[in-house]
Amino acid sequence: MKLLEGLRVLDLSRVLAGPYCTMMLADYGADIIKIEPPVVGDDSRAFGPFIGKESAYFMSLNRNKRSMELNFKRQEECDLFKEMVKHADVVVENYRPGTMEKFGLGYEDLKAINPKIIYAACSGFGHTGPYRDKPAYDIIVQAMGGIMSITGAENGDPTRVGASVGDVMAGMFTAYGVMLALYHRERTGEGQKIDVGMLDCQVAVLENAIARYVTSGNVPGPLGNRHPSITPFSSFTAKDGYIIVGAGNERLWERLCNILERPELIKDERFSTNALRTTNVNELMKILNAIFINKTINEWLELLEEAGLPCAPINTVDRIVNDPHIAARNMIVEVEHPVAGKLKMPGVPVKLSATPGSVDFPAPLLGQHTNEILKEVLGWDEEKTTQFFKGK
Repeated sequence: MKLLEGLRVLDLSRVLAGPYCTMMLADYGADIIKIEPPVVGDDSRAFGPFIGKESAYFMSLNRNKRSMELNFKRQEECDLFKEMVKHADVVVENYRPGTMEKFGLGYEDLKAINPKIIYAACSGFGHTGPYRDKPAYDIIVQAMGGIMSITGAENGDPTRVGASVGDVMAGMFTAYGVMLALYHRERTGEGQKIDVGMLDCQVAVLENAIARYVTSGNVPGPLGNRHPSITPFSSFTAKDGYIIVGAGNERLWERLCNILERPELIKDERFSTNALRTTNVNELMKILNAIFINKTINEWLELLEEAGLPCAPINTVDRIVNDPHIAARNMIVEVEHPVAGKLKMPGVPVKLSATPGSVDFPAPLLGQHTNEILKEVLGWDEEKTTQFFKGK
């Protein structure tokens, strides 16, 4: 039995942040009922890349879920949703604030129907504050949240993080909020509303950038691949590409100097402490890059790993997909979609010893499970379902 088996989630979210949240719950057995608008469904069904007519983008985020169609522009279907809420544990939505209230489906409306309901709302800027009504995409919150200002080449232009961390972080924090609310309900019997703003999540992951500003008054900027306060902790140019080396303490710094056959650097007054190495980082990087350029990545990895120094190549995506450690950790899995066929996607990163998560079935076709869900949740037969949706 999976950890979240028996948990019923009505998922109204679309594109990335909300679906990422419910994917995390689905991987551990939650019954995710993905409720989509008719004909077009989740917007991301139209996003490439495609396998035939099926979106690989959509399929990678909506595994382990079932799909049904509902049109909230019809009052009868809003009322049907309310009936389903009576039998649900969680509602997840990522509409702009106020949208659900227009349909009569906001938290207060649903709480009146089911006081135990957990209502998770993930929006660009949250349900309070002066920005609440602004539209948002991943790149918007990356820009406003500060992460772009500290990403990119040193003295270069602000740069978007390559993955959609604005959406993904919000999805992760929303799933975290759902689990906290479930624990609260287990102890008190009470549901509650979860309000997650994508911008808030970006601020939460700024890590030491805020600490550096509030303690020094200096505004952090992009530093490329190097660390702002640990040196050497960066990428270096080898004969055939780039290698990352992290010498995070004095012991590792001494080992690195010996591997590089430059033991005199240990006592060099410019580099004798981490603080001095960081102050004189440009001088040090010139010295180290002049050494690293003489061997290949694999030659350096062999030497550095033997000495216990943290190091890595900068892998491309094709190398990740075919990496033996990634394979051993089941972090690339393959599913069989009824239309698209076989598709590889990321696996489940949190490994639980007693109740592990897994990818059990592919993303659903639009409305694939409507009859099945209504029979299971409300006891409807096929004739009643057909009659209800007839002529809509």
